[in-house]
Amino acid sequence: MPTLYPITIFGEVLFDCFPDATEVLGGAPFNVAWHLRGFGLAPRLVSRVGRDAWGERIRSAMGRWGLDVSAVQIDPSHPTGRVSITLVDGEPLYEIVSGRAYDFIELPEPLTVPAPGLLYHGTLALRHPPSAAALASLKSRHRGPIVLDVNLRAPWWSIETVLPLVDEADHVKLNAAELALLSPDAPPEDDGAALAASMRRFAERHRLETLVVTRGALGALLWSGGAILSVAPAAAAPVVDTVGAGDGFAAVLLLGLSQGWPWAETLARAGDFAAALVSRRGATIDDLSVYGKFLTSWGVD
Repeated sequence: MPTLYPITIFGEVLFDCFPDATEVLGGAPFNVAWHLRGFGLAPRLVSRVGRDAWGERIRSAMGRWGLDVSAVQIDPSHPTGRVSITLVDGEPLYEIVSGRAYDFIELPEPLTVPAPGLLYHGTLALRHPPSAAALASLKSRHRGPIVLDVNLRAPWWSIETVLPLVDEADHVKLNAAELALLSPDAPPEDDGAALAASMRRFAERHRLETLVVTRGALGALLWSGGAILSVAPAAAAPVVDTVGAGDGFAAVLLLGLSQGWPWAETLARAGDFAAALVSRRGATIDDLSVYGKFLTSWGVD
């Protein structure tokens, strides 16, 4: 599939660890890279894993899937990322364990990451200074659009650190609750007209090219060039697992940007893919034919 831009993805890769000893590979940037590879692209993931069994499992899984591992660093001192999940009264609680390898990402060698293209990152991997500094240096030599996927996870964010990232981005994706946390004039509830007005103010204040606000079952809103586009939700599907739906949506946004799709098409396709993800278990799909069916249905070769 021809692309307008190569895609670099910066951020965390980790294991979600459940009480029954199940370990699920994930992390939003990793999930996005995985989906893009499934759609036939060749994203470059800049991350860091420990010199441990988990790190080897990650690199092996990436290799089997055809993902480039050249910018996935191996940390000799810090272990691979982990989210510890416990159940309290039947409800999951998440501890995003600190001091993991992805907190210490170093600036990659220039030859391992293309300077032009799309640069995508989230917010979680920037919670510690080393990775934040690496991304800042990567941005300084990057040429092309920057896509920020806001992912606010307490206590690992502050408005003082996130808003400067918004200012540095061209395209920003977040959900309605996150917009309310970052913008003092956002509506406390997802009211369509008030939300659209708040999006306009936020996008103009931060000089964005586009702002995408996902609304779950209500679909999504896009601000671009002063206009608001509303995208209806995809056809209803049984909800099995919502984990990773936002990452699937983000992956198709990047796919659309790399292909030069019109925004209306991109958002509709992103919603379709996210809806398919919530109808199955897990944040990624280990079956190329599933991605192929989406491409065929979209008329993409």
